[in-house]
Amino acid sequence: MAEVRALNGIRYSPRFVNELADVICPPYDIISPQLQGELYGYSPYNFVRVEYGQESAADSSSDNRYTRAAATLDNWLKTGVMTADASPSIYLHDHYFRHGGRQFKRRGIIARVRLEEWHRMVVRPHEGTLSGPKSDRINLLRALRANTSPVLSMYQDSGGAVARILAKAENGSPAAQSRPLDGEWHELRAITDAHEIALITAALADVPLYIADGHHRYESAMVYKREQEAVHPGDAEAPFNFVMMTLVAFDDPGLLILPPHRLLRGLSAARLEDIKRELPAFFDVKKLPQDGAAWRRLDEWQREAGKERLAVYGLDGDNFWLLTLRDFEAAARFMPGFHTEIYKRMDVSLVDHIILEKILGIQPDGHTGIAFNYDREDSVKKVKAGEYQLAFIIKPVVPETIKDISDAQDRMPRKSTYFYPKLPSGLVVNRLI
Repeated sequence: MAEVRALNGIRYSPRFVNELADVICPPYDIISPQLQGELYGYSPYNFVRVEYGQESAADSSSDNRYTRAAATLDNWLKTGVMTADASPSIYLHDHYFRHGGRQFKRRGIIARVRLEEWHRMVVRPHEGTLSGPKSDRINLLRALRANTSPVLSMYQDSGGAVARILAKAENGSPAAQSRPLDGEWHELRAITDAHEIALITAALADVPLYIADGHHRYESAMVYKREQEAVHPGDAEAPFNFVMMTLVAFDDPGLLILPPHRLLRGLSAARLEDIKRELPAFFDVKKLPQDGAAWRRLDEWQREAGKERLAVYGLDGDNFWLLTLRDFEAAARFMPGFHTEIYKRMDVSLVDHIILEKILGIQPDGHTGIAFNYDREDSVKKVKAGEYQLAFIIKPVVPETIKDISDAQDRMPRKSTYFYPKLPSGLVVNRLI
């Protein structure tokens, strides 16, 4: 199924960069204006200048953040700040991080993957995309002719063939590594042995790939591929037919998916009373005091098998309302009919379609009173502080649910998953020329 290839990755040269942590950056979609400015100050070679450069009031069609990104990358290549590896490689990327007081390691391989149309089911999405972010990434691709940050995808390593090769590769010295910064650090190793590369590509040839994060990047790469095919028809081996991916096994212990809890504000006192009255029409309601044992008890309650359950905080003093869906068939009638049962049983679907749309008459997409928070305790704190009125606490999506909904050719609601942490940009660059 999937065609995975090695690449001559472009990486920072140690002659110019002593510390990788100073020059890699997050992907574009989590770079705020404040963070953007901070990254510029880390190093004159920080990759934010390429990945998501600053805009100017004087920008024009010939001088803008895309043209400046291209000029920056070209200059770094000419001066040796970044150089292409001489040997085609599949890169072993060990991403270390801390979360919730625990340390994790997410192991991935960075490679080129042949772009495939969705209907072929070789690469499978689980979320939809928006035109704005996709347009931004297309413009950057056109200017750079390079992938700056990989698409994060998942694969099944049923027989453990890939894991065994990677375990052997981890004994080699890192080609690059970073110091810990904000609880994260990286080790990168280049697998250059032709036999080992062939074993990896063969092990992945019969499995589909499931996009975890980077749907906009993948679809942008597809648009760029079609544009280039119109100019260069019939060249199946041209670099524009591929996109850079980081591939992580479904059972990797560092594959951490955080739930995007919903925060809501802007409701009148009368509307809050309406919610209290209308929720019992769909849910059995119990109250749980927000005391020292609340989170443990909430976890135990939400984990009960065969139940659609979520919690809301802010309706009744310092209590959680624990909501258990009473009648799935009745609730499903208020959701779009073209979606699968898997979709309709998700916590986020219940919040978005039943509570926000049906009960409150709010469209989740684009509503200014809705925010998303990946830390449930912080979500509750924001309600206590008066920043928001309600916090809907949902369970994290497990990788198997992503697989199931992708296999069914369905898409999850927006903001259903947050793969933590994000992959860095600038660790490896894939040139498309």
